[in-house]
Amino acid sequence: MNRRHFLKRCVHNSLRTAVAAASITHLPLLSAQSGSPYDLIIRGGRVIDPSVHLDAVRDIAIAGGRIVAVEPNIEADADEELDAHDKLVVPGLLDIHAHYAQDPRGPHVALEDGITGFVDAGSGGADNIDEIVAVLRSAPQPARALINIGRQGVIGSGDTADMALADVEACKAAITRNLDYVVGVKARLTEGVTANDVEVLRRAQEAASYFNLPVMIHVGQSETPMGELVQLLKPGDIVTHMFAPPPNAIVDDNGRIYPEVLEARRRGVWFDVANGRIDHLRWDTFDQIMAAGFWPDTVSTDGFVNSREVPGVVDLPNIMSKFLNFGGMELSEVVATATTNAAREFPFLRDKGTLNVGADADVDILELRDGEFEFLDNYEGVRVGDRRMFPVEMIFRGTVR
Repeated sequence: MNRRHFLKRCVHNSLRTAVAAASITHLPLLSAQSGSPYDLIIRGGRVIDPSVHLDAVRDIAIAGGRIVAVEPNIEADADEELDAHDKLVVPGLLDIHAHYAQDPRGPHVALEDGITGFVDAGSGGADNIDEIVAVLRSAPQPARALINIGRQGVIGSGDTADMALADVEACKAAITRNLDYVVGVKARLTEGVTANDVEVLRRAQEAASYFNLPVMIHVGQSETPMGELVQLLKPGDIVTHMFAPPPNAIVDDNGRIYPEVLEARRRGVWFDVANGRIDHLRWDTFDQIMAAGFWPDTVSTDGFVNSREVPGVVDLPNIMSKFLNFGGMELSEVVATATTNAAREFPFLRDKGTLNVGADADVDILELRDGEFEFLDNYEGVRVGDRRMFPVEMIFRGTVR
């Protein structure tokens, strides 16, 4: 054991000791009622936890809704055990761009797909954000919203095609009413916005900055070149649909990433996938961006209740598998985009996306299958990959769902 591994083991053991001590008063780790040291042990899976750079076969013990041990071989008993041999065991997945709150069933459908925390990205604006927040308040998992700068939220004609809908004061009042659930402002720079995209973004920033919140911009159908738009973004803001093709892409007509986009990432702007159903991902643009080493910070679905029926979406593990097959990313790097990285973007997720001792016991068990699998972009482009992740089992707050 070298010095780095020795120190890492010492820190790990110290954390376990501290959590165990705290658990005596707060968590039923050694439950006299059950007679077993643990409520649940997940045995023998390939545990991938990017938050602690772990990728190894481990057992995970859970008690009182929290993770209490991650070890090569836990020899104690548990009330329940799951056999995860030949499977992946990862932190509960986080989806930072979805629209599950448009339907009261949405959060529950998301949880069935292993999504243990999500952000509804702009479904509602000032006129209907209260209804969106009501769905989020009843969600089983942690869930928050980005408020659309357009008062009516997502509308087919363009959320702010009528600039009167981009109402800063109405947005600020709606955030004030829901400050515990609104975590940012969404600017959907869609076709209907066209020449007003800069003004829409400016108004979104005005509303967000008043509360020190981030802005997420939907790109791909905007008119102003991306090199100009990203200069209006501040650290912590998010560019979503980052694989949308030209002429409104993060790459120029020659497939080179705009220097302003590179500079935006250096100053702390995040870049998100949001695969979605139309217009957001095309294979040739995907290849150009990934070949440049400009990998996504987060992989998200842009998902709705019916996304399972959309071949290009299906679920978050399916979208993650695109980057495993065609993006040159290692498995642990792909897992990070929907766990550790996503948890860093929004404060309400900061204690999620990890399997560290003491964390909430949100765990997804996935099967990485070999074979021939079709993956679709948003333009009817089909590619065949040889690996795909499938959700098998999920544990939420210590309970097998």
